[in-house]
Amino acid sequence: MNLKYRNAEAINMKISERGQITVPKVLRNQFGLHKNVEVELIPIKNGILIQKHSRARHPIDLVMGILNRPSDTDSYIEEVRGR
Repeated sequence: MNLKYRNAEAINMKISERGQITVPKVLRNQFGLHKNVEVELIPIKNGILIQKHSRARHPIDLVMGILNRPSDTDSYIEEVRGR
């Protein structure tokens, strides 16, 4: 866990009726917390740590789009055989 900002000045916020908090703009910009960015809430000894969600990419996401064009098996076999 990176505690680089451990001694930074605290910013007090109130929790809304719906259980929401507003992260100040300066902190959102500093840590890249923009609209629709997922965050993780991690319970720690003295409170809650909020950090960007670091989702590992699914293996399918890594190969998606490798093929340039739609193809069927027969056409592929003919192409490989040189017909």
